[in-house]
Amino acid sequence: MKKRFVHLSPPQSLILVFAVAIFFGTLFLLLPVATEEDISFIDALFTATSAMTVTGLVVVDTGSVYTTFGESIIMVLIQVGGLGIMTFAVLIYMVLGKKIGIKERLLIKQAMNQTSIGGLIFLIKRLLIFSLSVELIAIVFLSLRWVPEMGWRDGIYTSVFHAVSAFNNAGFSIWSDSLSGYVTDPVVNIVISFLFIIGGIGFTVVFDLWNKKQFQHLSLHTKIMLVGTFSINVFSLIIIFVLEYNNPDTLADMSSSGKWLASYFQAVTPRTAGFNSIDIGQMEESSLFYIITLMFIGGGSASTAGGVKLSTALIILLATFAVFKEKDNVVLYHRSIRPFLVMRALALTIGSIGVIIVSVFVLNLTEDASFLTILFECVSAFGTVGLSMGLTGDLTLIGKVVLIMTMLIGKLGPLTFAFAFAKSTPDPVKYPHEDVMTG
Repeated sequence: MKKRFVHLSPPQSLILVFAVAIFFGTLFLLLPVATEEDISFIDALFTATSAMTVTGLVVVDTGSVYTTFGESIIMVLIQVGGLGIMTFAVLIYMVLGKKIGIKERLLIKQAMNQTSIGGLIFLIKRLLIFSLSVELIAIVFLSLRWVPEMGWRDGIYTSVFHAVSAFNNAGFSIWSDSLSGYVTDPVVNIVISFLFIIGGIGFTVVFDLWNKKQFQHLSLHTKIMLVGTFSINVFSLIIIFVLEYNNPDTLADMSSSGKWLASYFQAVTPRTAGFNSIDIGQMEESSLFYIITLMFIGGGSASTAGGVKLSTALIILLATFAVFKEKDNVVLYHRSIRPFLVMRALALTIGSIGVIIVSVFVLNLTEDASFLTILFECVSAFGTVGLSMGLTGDLTLIGKVVLIMTMLIGKLGPLTFAFAFAKSTPDPVKYPHEDVMTG
């Protein structure tokens, strides 16, 4: 009798690997040594999913409910989820001296959102060295701030936890008010924001900058990410500063420098770090809606950030301008963007909007909250951001399950799930064109 083996595609394998990692993370968080009090399976599952997808939404307070062991499990899940579970799988392969075959390389390509399998192993080695080096440097700077305040043990532990959480764009904090206690602290604000900006811009961008240094020699993707990130961060800083300037619950009572620092942190954290230094729930509705837009856009491809990605949003925007100008091609920096990439960006955006619509629709039926609060929470979950207006802790069972699925889809991407469950059917025949009226 012949044995039958189930052959999984790279997207299916990636989903399975993530699900298994989340399951074991849940079991570890349910251990008595991991918590100060009993928690339900669904709360442990939510926390494990939030950590593995580097989101940062929490249904129970991390610092008071979880022990140091439990927080360490969360930190491991964040590191594995942020840098990519396949990154650590490759590390284990190399330590054991095993050969990494084509199947594994295809899975790595899918997990890291790369266009080819060439140079993947070298990229992963550099990624690990770079990531751990940046985190170590940040731990030193944060320790200089927190060790004098908390002592050696607590100061170093706090620095390690927040450095790992920030670089991987997770947004987990051991304090219930996140970083609100350090809203005007320049060291904490600059180091933490530096970590999640570097982690969220994309590793391929960082390595491209390291290798080429001159702007004109950089790849088109790197140019898009550098100019786009700088522009959107500066614009967001001004928007938040203006909208919150007279808000007595956020910036009004701060000094001028404090207002700028708090505005800067809230401007850069939605893409997609999840830390906050002021009470998000007390911000103006206009600010909250703008933050929802930032959370949906997200960071860079091949990074620890989520969202549809900045490059995707820019391609859609450029394609729209091309239509307005009646151009056939999308051109940027004297380079044409292939129609396939425009279609892929459009599919990703529409798929993402679809996931959010379903999540919002269900939560509007199950949760006792305003539409803006529900929309904010769902986009935060999908963008793996972690910012919250306070709804997550009061979610019903159905609400928790919906956000768990939203976080997982947001981390792996709607297209990964589409490729995993949709059968590929290439057209064997080319059909004649016929126009359809639009607009």
